[in-house]
Amino acid sequence: MPPFLVHEDQGPASSSRVPLVLIHGHPFDRSMWQPQLAAFAAGRRVIAPDLRGYGASPVTPGRVPLSRHAQDIAGLLDHLGVDTFALAGLSMGGQIVMECAGRFGDRIRGLVLADTSAAAETPDGKRAREAMADRLLAEGMRGYAEEVLEKMVAPYARPEVKAHVHRMMTATSPEGAAAALRGRAERPDYRALLAGTAVPALVVVGADDTYTPVPVAEDLHATLPDSALHVVEGAAHLPNLERPEEFNRALAAFLARLDG
Repeated sequence: MPPFLVHEDQGPASSSRVPLVLIHGHPFDRSMWQPQLAAFAAGRRVIAPDLRGYGASPVTPGRVPLSRHAQDIAGLLDHLGVDTFALAGLSMGGQIVMECAGRFGDRIRGLVLADTSAAAETPDGKRAREAMADRLLAEGMRGYAEEVLEKMVAPYARPEVKAHVHRMMTATSPEGAAAALRGRAERPDYRALLAGTAVPALVVVGADDTYTPVPVAEDLHATLPDSALHVVEGAAHLPNLERPEEFNRALAAFLARLDG
């Protein structure tokens, strides 16, 4: 049976290097990881799916919890025959990575958590996500995309980066985005899980991120038993796109440790 998720699967399948799985954030798609696919697929297998409801993957209306995304990723990796891997996610993708960390056991060799948070959603946050889901269904994605563009990337980001991010957001299905928002409103607290995580981790954050500011990343770093923290200057919520060379250097150093 073909995998549910449309995905990129690049690089040598038989490399001795640890495969890298990249999980995008909301409301983006797998093209968010273009700079990382270009940098890392020459020497290792790199897999980047479109999550359920995003990009070219099918939409499930209603409510899609983080656990459903984790099950989708497990099914994809089983289909591809990828037994062990490094798992990287940004923002909502980072929370999906945390959900996976509680489910995948020793299949995960390392975690990369970029511009994300581990705490449970607050009551105010739940109401805001439900209200935004209603708005996206009523109005579509364009107004929201224009409102948040210069929070997703810094106001000083390169025009081509802004254009890419705006394209991803406006191309996203309102039904898919709303379902993910409703599911994310129910997310649990992952801090105890992370505190018991034995694998190495890399925490990355843009210095000017206002969604998940540097202190949130510092708390993640302090929670994880074996982690490194890298703050990317000159970036907001998407440092992998805003400052790809620096992001890739930090990721390369982390992956080299896992390969070793």
